[in-house]
Amino acid sequence: MLHKALSAAPGVEMHHEYAVQITQPLAVKRYLGAIGEAEVQKILAESFGAAVTHARAAHWGDSSNKLSWLVPDLAKLFPDARFVHLVRDGRKVASSYFHKLGAENYDDRANAALQAWYDGKSSAPPPEKPYWWPVPRRDDVMAEAFRGFDQFQRICWHWAEINRVSLAALAAIPQDRTLFVRLEDLTRSPALLKKLYGFLDLPFAEADFAVFARPHNVNKPEDRLLDARQSLQFDAIAGGMMATLGYAGTPEYAVSY
Repeated sequence: MLHKALSAAPGVEMHHEYAVQITQPLAVKRYLGAIGEAEVQKILAESFGAAVTHARAAHWGDSSNKLSWLVPDLAKLFPDARFVHLVRDGRKVASSYFHKLGAENYDDRANAALQAWYDGKSSAPPPEKPYWWPVPRRDDVMAEAFRGFDQFQRICWHWAEINRVSLAALAAIPQDRTLFVRLEDLTRSPALLKKLYGFLDLPFAEADFAVFARPHNVNKPEDRLLDARQSLQFDAIAGGMMATLGYAGTPEYAVSY
């Protein structure tokens, strides 16, 4: 949604998961402590830095959850960068990832390959998306339990952890460089969308809201509510983060495409 909407704005070069075969493995290695700051800065400078330097637009952006693990590094490399932390009800995210991404995220085989690499029992997997979804760090209280999780539970953990990491990283950045937005609020409020555009120093027209008022999906235009078992699994793993992000006590909603 952000990619489509902001790409239409004048003077903007907007991407979705820019150079993902570089950023996704890099992000996971950074999160797991397998790569240091100097090497991360070098790789980001050669990819994102080069892209920004050679961009012909006044604004360059990327909409990618992969970057959530790299916020401190990006903030250091780009001291004028602004960060939008866009969240969605975790139940909808987990259901979407599980039903629409399928084997692209946290399937048993790819997860086992990444875990074996992190455990020092195997070489690193190739830089393809299915392999590079993080596992808990060794000091994480959920590290052992995670090894027995099924695919859906792994997705729930990812949603909670990526938001935990994002909140912590963004809290260390000056407030005028960060903006927190819930998708559900954004799709109902032209005033909030105007605030987002203002935060990004972009002109806003009322017609821009139409792009956000209708759900966008590049995969399957379908919506599935969590079943009873999935609801229990999600609450056990991600219930705390739901409360932190302001979703506690809200009913799961259905999306009409």
